[in-house]
Amino acid sequence: METTHQSTALQKVIRDRRAVKKHYNAKPVTEAAVLNLLEDAVWAPTHGVRQPWRFIFIGSDAKDRFAREVASTYPEHRQQNRYEYLLEPSAFLIVVMDVPASQKQWEENFGATACMIQNFWLLAWEQKLGVVWKTNAHIYDPQVKDILGVGDQEKIVGFLHLGYFDNKPAKKERIAAADKFTRFQG
Repeated sequence: METTHQSTALQKVIRDRRAVKKHYNAKPVTEAAVLNLLEDAVWAPTHGVRQPWRFIFIGSDAKDRFAREVASTYPEHRQQNRYEYLLEPSAFLIVVMDVPASQKQWEENFGATACMIQNFWLLAWEQKLGVVWKTNAHIYDPQVKDILGVGDQEKIVGFLHLGYFDNKPAKKERIAAADKFTRFQG
């Protein structure tokens, strides 16, 4: 006999969360709202409690200038497209990670930063603040690092595009964990 399963609030938010890539509404994304979410998000697991992240917020007041500067790093024939693309979100949160010399610590830092981003995303979802984690080519461009004041021993992990939304994007099914699960046979 199959038992019924009552989802917890955490299970529900994990399964409901979506990438919100466009169709943001006019509600402004404030620095205070983002910082408030980050205060909880930074409680992600982090090896040695290194907390290898820092954040750069771009709000509506700086978005046009930011979009122009980042778009200018692309070949001329792509600049208008990239500019328009970067105007879509209401705000950005750039996540920057410390880059240690050790490959082990690099992987630990990246894992911790990814966990922190997931925390932020889930917390934002509860507030109907849409997030999508973008890793477009510009995050690897030294000119973009200069624009943002990102140092040589730092990596831009991603641009989080932010905006409040009215309509939730469609759910995309996942492969069941059981289909990707094996047991060591020794």
